[in-house]
Amino acid sequence: MEDHRAWDIEESLWTGDPAQYPKLIDHECLMVVPADPAIVSAEAALRSMSKGPRWSRVAFTDGHIARPEKGLLVLAYTVQAGRDDGTNYVARCTSTWRRHRHADWRLVQHQQSPQA
Repeated sequence: MEDHRAWDIEESLWTGDPAQYPKLIDHECLMVVPADPAIVSAEAALRSMSKGPRWSRVAFTDGHIARPEKGLLVLAYTVQAGRDDGTNYVARCTSTWRRHRHADWRLVQHQQSPQA
């Protein structure tokens, strides 16, 4: 996956339509998020993400991409996110993507560490 596409897909998980999530999140995905329960399965994450308010704007900084082997991509970045109601959020994040088929990539890991 090209770098710009990786960042576009990552951003879509923050701001996009929840209907896309089942196509992007692997059924074996694990996430670590700041809200309880802190460690969530793909199924729990999909339920939670489809109910919660979406972020209306995000900006990624300090972005890094690693490709430890063919078909595996790791993103690390700082996110600054905001909602229309004035809620703001800053976190350091990692996401790991695995290729299933040529252009079919699925999220297998995501972690957020909120920053003060």
